[in-house]
Amino acid sequence: MNILVTGGAGYIGSHTCIALMEAGHSVIIADNLCNSKRENIEKIMDVAGKEVTFYEINVTDVEAVDAIFKNYKIDGVVHFAGLKAVGESIEKPLKYYYNNIVSTMVLTKACKKYGVNRFVFSSSATVYGNNKVPFVETMDLLPATNPYGETKVMSEQILTDIANVNPTLSVSILRYFNPAGAHESGLIGEAPNGIPNNLMPYVTQVAKGKLEKLRVFGNDYPTIDGTGIRDYIHVVDLAEGHVAALENLTEGVHIYNLGTGKGTSVLELVRAFEEANGIEVPYEIVDRRPGDIASCYADASKAKRELGWTAKRDIIAMCWDSWRFEKNYKE
Repeated sequence: MNILVTGGAGYIGSHTCIALMEAGHSVIIADNLCNSKRENIEKIMDVAGKEVTFYEINVTDVEAVDAIFKNYKIDGVVHFAGLKAVGESIEKPLKYYYNNIVSTMVLTKACKKYGVNRFVFSSSATVYGNNKVPFVETMDLLPATNPYGETKVMSEQILTDIANVNPTLSVSILRYFNPAGAHESGLIGEAPNGIPNNLMPYVTQVAKGKLEKLRVFGNDYPTIDGTGIRDYIHVVDLAEGHVAALENLTEGVHIYNLGTGKGTSVLELVRAFEEANGIEVPYEIVDRRPGDIASCYADASKAKRELGWTAKRDIIAMCWDSWRFEKNYKE
């Protein structure tokens, strides 16, 4: 199949492009490079050993998106393109609502116009809000704790409403948890522009000496050691989950958690990184971040049952692969 991957130069998107090509699909990438780099396109092709087509566009641009659909026979869309920093979304809500919601509407309108009936959406565990863990797909969604999460809830609703009146449209909504790790080649990994928003690249940059110390946001949560608990999933497992969702799509809307089903605290991850790589990671405790919750991990049994997908790589593998990428990475 010819698959349009929006945000395909980014962290999760780039790994998914590789997984798609390894599964025999052709990839067209649309990305405005706001949180990724052009050289990622070359690295994707180097790792996969195949060519990709790249459009540097903003997916909110109706005419630019239409041109892609007009020029190629698109069989499916995997939609990653979106702003994703929780803290920034609180500071700049309008920017997040416009970019994340309008992009979803532009893409679904193009799919309807050109008869594209496979759509995989990159959602997030943030839609569960402060529900009781483990999070299950059948839970009522609580009001999200930040505008980023709200944009995911709204996009899910848009896709559901459109699918309800377009019975041939097949939508898979993937609510995934905390991606970490990197491709085993060491060429592709998480390389955010500026200070990282995710924990693992923050840890690796401290380990490399690029940052002085890790800031741990709060140690007074009701958890095993007071620090926040998250379900860290290897990014390659996550990428393979997107391929499984795309290839197993049937008519209607299908929602899946992609996670390991196991929670790991911030300090547990730091200790795992130190143990795996033999490197000390200095840290300091600072105030909680607005919008963060104490604990977040998945019930991933539905994805296993319906897609035949499970996470295979553990936290130590995430630490190994992240550090390998960081050591290889040059600004």
